Amino acid sequence: MKKFFSILGNDIFLGAMIALLSIFTAAASYQGAMADSEQNKYELKGMQSLNDGNAEYLRTNQDITQDYNYFDNWYLNADERPEIAEYYQSSFSEQLNAAIERDPETVWDDQYYEDMYAESDGYFEESDANFEIGSQYDELGDQLQLILTIMAIGLAFAAWASLNKEDGKLRPFFSLLSVIIFVIGLIIYFSVPAISI
Repeated sequence: MKKFFSILGNDIFLGAMIALLSIFTAAASYQGAMADSEQNKYELKGMQSLNDGNAEYLRTNQDITQDYNYFDNWYLNADERPEIAEYYQSSFSEQLNAAIERDPETVWDDQYYEDMYAESDGYFEESDANFEIGSQYDELGDQLQLILTIMAIGLAFAAWASLNKEDGKLRPFFSLLSVIIFVIGLIIYFSVPAISI
């Protein structure tokens, strides 16, 4: 046991611990900054897709309103003024024509609305996916910040150990604390889940 504590108090061992703790502290700091950058990137992409989806949704509402108007005018003129009815029918959207072909009695079916809103729904799905990835990077950044804090504490204990006399009792104690904290930091570091994109 005495030999174990003498190894902990060894200058070379403490130098190695300070170097390792410094490397992992710097790595966690760098990766945390990169995770924050990626989080911002995906949140901006999510907001852009959300804005595009909202704009497309509003445009689609206008197209549906036009389809209603064209269909009503076509229906009112179909028997008495076929040339006017034909004009309105030529203005039907592709989705309305497809709905009429599916079932002339039930024009405004669910498929019509799904087809009309397909593009805006695609933007909304893209937005949700980007926000989800941004959230994963946020969690990753939080975990890396925790690792950074743990490694910095371990580095402080290793520094305190190196400041004590080589034959002092506190030197191996602080050195042991730095080793324990380093191991805890490594366990957390290597258990951080990967981002699924």
